[in-house]
Amino acid sequence: MEKGQKFVRFKDWRSESSLSTEQNDPDSNEFHKGEVKLNPVTDGANKSMASRRKVLDPQGSLLQKWNKIFVITCFLAISVDPLFLYIPVINEQRKCLDLSGKLLKIIACVLRTFFDIFYVLRIIFKFRTGFIAPSSRVFGRGELVDDPVAIAKKYLSSYFIIDILSIIPLPQMAILAAIAIPQYSAPHMAKMMLKYIIIAQYVPRSLRIYPLYKEVTRTSGILTETAWAGAAFNLFLYILASHVVGSFWYMFSVESEVRCWHRQLKNTTFSHDSFISCGVKDNPTVLSLLNRPISCPHKDPDDTTDPTFFNFGIFMEALKPGLVNSDTDFTDKIYYSFWWGLRSVSSVGQNLQTSTYSGEITFAIFISISVLVLFTSLIGNMQKYLQSTTVRVEEMRIKRRDAEHWMSHRMLPDYLKERVRRYDQYKWQKNRGVEEETLIRNLPKDLRRDIKRHLCLDLLKKVPMFENMNKQLLDAMCDRLRPVLYTEKSDIIREGDPVDEMLFIMRGILATATTNGGRTGFFNSFVLKAGDFCGEELLTWALDPNTSPNLPISTRTVQTISEVEAFALTAEDLNLVASQFRRLINSKQLQHTFRQDLIYISFPFLCKNISLHFLDSVTQFYSLQWRTWAACFIQATWRRYLKKKAKRSLRAAEDRLRAFANADGSSPSIGAVIYASRFSSNLLRSLRRSKRNKMPHTRKVLPLLPRKPSEPDFTTKEK
Repeated sequence: MEKGQKFVRFKDWRSESSLSTEQNDPDSNEFHKGEVKLNPVTDGANKSMASRRKVLDPQGSLLQKWNKIFVITCFLAISVDPLFLYIPVINEQRKCLDLSGKLLKIIACVLRTFFDIFYVLRIIFKFRTGFIAPSSRVFGRGELVDDPVAIAKKYLSSYFIIDILSIIPLPQMAILAAIAIPQYSAPHMAKMMLKYIIIAQYVPRSLRIYPLYKEVTRTSGILTETAWAGAAFNLFLYILASHVVGSFWYMFSVESEVRCWHRQLKNTTFSHDSFISCGVKDNPTVLSLLNRPISCPHKDPDDTTDPTFFNFGIFMEALKPGLVNSDTDFTDKIYYSFWWGLRSVSSVGQNLQTSTYSGEITFAIFISISVLVLFTSLIGNMQKYLQSTTVRVEEMRIKRRDAEHWMSHRMLPDYLKERVRRYDQYKWQKNRGVEEETLIRNLPKDLRRDIKRHLCLDLLKKVPMFENMNKQLLDAMCDRLRPVLYTEKSDIIREGDPVDEMLFIMRGILATATTNGGRTGFFNSFVLKAGDFCGEELLTWALDPNTSPNLPISTRTVQTISEVEAFALTAEDLNLVASQFRRLINSKQLQHTFRQDLIYISFPFLCKNISLHFLDSVTQFYSLQWRTWAACFIQATWRRYLKKKAKRSLRAAEDRLRAFANADGSSPSIGAVIYASRFSSNLLRSLRRSKRNKMPHTRKVLPLLPRKPSEPDFTTKEK
């Protein structure tokens, strides 16, 4: 190693994820300049490390999303498979078994291949998905096994065989084989192959859904995000069952017609399957035998007494209207078969009137048993999903009923009952029964802090005292804020009551007023809106190191004008945060923050006549208490100024008149002197009368000046 290298950094390749975060961190570039990476000893180890980085976490968000996609595609895949059962058709004119046109074959094969691709992706994902070691589940989540060999062994010993059997393209191969083999036996071979292939593959394709569904619900808890989506999913299962039952009913209807033909040709030389396939040339003898009125008539058993009559049973409804004929459009076949399956599933097979044929009876028994099992599951799931949407409504109804009984038992007056009902209604409209505080309290500390910061930080910074507060203290205050709701005309704080909390308004309008202790002729009011706060007496009380342990007394009454949603900070929490705030910010900065230039904004016309020292003494932080006191103080000062001005004017007028009356020799006549004397007397009398009228008003104003709010003593140091 060179001398310039100061350190060696060892990387834990086992803990690295597939996407390195170090490459995207610009702050770590300087650190990487001096590091020495130790290369693996062998190429095999390097390949092993690279392969382990590609292992997927079974509880990761990426795999959870893909698992939900796989569940949906599995259900869609088993809904596509019944389309192959509609390929065999009956040619009624030629009395033979045929295959449908190319369009249905192409649609069925393409859709089946498309959904099989998702099965292949699922197999690839399983070979790359780790698992939790059972021995490590004693504490916590457990250790993730990321060894590819162990993962492959576990998958090969569990569901690998089922997955392989599910994706083998046997229906597509059956269609290709029917095209390749000689035409005289193609329809019959295709019908038999498709029937047994679909039945055989339906078992593994259906069984694979259950463990995949359990895996999704185990990792994410739910398959659908909303209750209505869950109900719709269960309804889809009901529709899927009807579609599957209808498709098999169509296939067995075709078989019943072929079985009747075999019965009519049983004792002849034309009983081989090739004679009832449309691939060979029409045989007149076969047509004459099958076209007889008594051969295979599509009649109800009650309409004939012939003992040799062939009873088609539950398949008569498909044969009589010609549903299985080759000239019927395949969409009509699918829709009518689905309708028959829906009726049978809805009635649990009770409407099925079967013949004595064992295969038909077995099919009816299968419908009844499978539908009973399906109903048991679907009814429970549907009830669970639908009740989840109304459970909170039911809880609210029970709480309201209990509240009504309690209010009646305590004989509360009607206006109090109405206020209780209004509060419950407003609380329900706001959060729909969700206990917001409980929900946030159950979250991790960091997530709870981020949510509270998002909800409350802007409101806290509306208070000038909190603008420069330390980030940790702001987070502590946000964490202690609790949401509160108030209905219209509610008294939040009353004048003269102790202030026990500070409110930060989110929504609504409040009116705050004071009468200066109930004095006659004094009234001051403000309107508070979203973003404002009240209960600021607590802030002064909490910031003063020498404050009394008793809570401050409110100087204002705060009443809601509309419904109000706010956050509350209790006196105990505010006192704790304020004590820490004093330690982080020096006294001068705190005092500078505490004083604001509100008078410059509210009373600009007075700024020229009032000294800056006076402004600094009366303009405290944006508090209604200080603003009210400042306004009253300015009004009193302005009246004193007007009084002094009136006195100066009166004194100047008296001096001028006295000088005019005592003038010697300058008067032109004795009459002018007498007139001037009378004029001065009248003027002095009017000025004295004006003085007497103004003096009592001034004396009334000065005593009405409210008490100056207390100001914290920042010079005193806490012990």
